[in-house]
Amino acid sequence: MPSSNEIDPKLLEILVCPVTKGPLHYDREAQELVSRQAGVAFPIRDGIPIMLIDEARSLDPS
Repeated sequence: MPSSNEIDPKLLEILVCPVTKGPLHYDREAQELVSRQAGVAFPIRDGIPIMLIDEARSLDPS
């Protein structure tokens, strides 16, 4: 079982970006799910991804 700051790998397999419906990249260090297509990163809090666009962080365009 993943620790409280890790996300369940099975959950990662089924989650998609709520904006683009595209794939997400798990950034373990930042504890975020990154949608490169949408240019946003969704936070993970206590092992739970917060998939709300209002909670997402914009990525640098670089």
